Amino acid sequence: MKFEKYPFERLALLLEDIVPNPNFTPSSLTIGEPQFDTPEFIQEELKNTTNLLNKYPKSAGEEYLKSSMRGFIKTRFGVTVTDEEIIPVFGTREVLFNFPQFLLFDKENPTMAYTNPFYQIYEGAAIASRATVIHLDLTEENNYLPQISDEDLKLCHLVILNYPNNPTSATIKKEELVKWVKKALEFDFVLINDECYSELYFSDVKPVSLLEACVEAGNSNFKNCLVLNSISKRSSAPGLRSGFIAGDNEILKEYLQYRTYVGCALPLPLQKTAALAWSEESHVEYFRTIYKQNFVLAKEILGIEIPEATFYIWLPVDDELKFTQELYRAKNVKVLPGSYLGRNGIGKGYVRIALVENNEKTAEVLHRLKDFIDNI
Repeated sequence: MKFEKYPFERLALLLEDIVPNPNFTPSSLTIGEPQFDTPEFIQEELKNTTNLLNKYPKSAGEEYLKSSMRGFIKTRFGVTVTDEEIIPVFGTREVLFNFPQFLLFDKENPTMAYTNPFYQIYEGAAIASRATVIHLDLTEENNYLPQISDEDLKLCHLVILNYPNNPTSATIKKEELVKWVKKALEFDFVLINDECYSELYFSDVKPVSLLEACVEAGNSNFKNCLVLNSISKRSSAPGLRSGFIAGDNEILKEYLQYRTYVGCALPLPLQKTAALAWSEESHVEYFRTIYKQNFVLAKEILGIEIPEATFYIWLPVDDELKFTQELYRAKNVKVLPGSYLGRNGIGKGYVRIALVENNEKTAEVLHRLKDFIDNI
């Protein structure tokens, strides 16, 4: 297999010969990793459950963890899923990589489509699955919504959407997702929505889930439809590696058997801790407040519109590679070129900025960014 370099590896090469301005504290706005302490109650639960390390975890996950995840789905999206319709996973990245390999293994001419720009694990999964790829290009002109012909959909075995979207911060309405559910049933492909940013929203209009769209479309057993979600962003706990895949139980039954061979079950102390985190909401609201204030600052300083969700700014620039290099040289600030996140020219002319620091640090670095832009 030959994989493309990861965006952060490419960024390191782009900047390797540049000496950043030593008058500024280094600041990295490149990675979507919350820079906040994991809440104390989560840390304490992990410390208090280390006695469970003497037991092997089940591939299917413990009932207490599945129950907390099902409770989250019911409370947040108003949708009831059964134990057979959800599998706890070791973070969603591993699922995004191995599920396509599981699903496409015995398909003739396997074909998958996914949003472009994208989280690069989608591409890695396609390469590992020997799949033909159809890119769903997201542009300002199409309001960052995926478009594809019925002729191409007939070729697809798997379609991956990502809303709220990384890196564009776009959201999708339930009516649009309902259309996708109907297409998945009509053309018999598996539809996934990667919903890992669903809890980082900034108004009363909350991002919707594909599960909600299934119910709206009359597909109450979620046939051909799956969602992924993660605790990493909502709880500032990416190291906890807790996520889930939920939806079509016929697919998940076979996928669970596959997972018994993969060996990626979540250790029991992590399951106990994750169950507590999935069941508690006040800490999530606290983080949302910080992220929203970061965007208020970005609007005041940079004049950008506050997105409905995520913690990313998809900033248009003339030349994203030159902009990234010169910003680092002049202001000791790292951003990620949009072209590193897309293919076929998508992402060119943009940089992705991750607002994952506290409000004070964010304000200071945004002022640096503003000064740089004003003096280009």
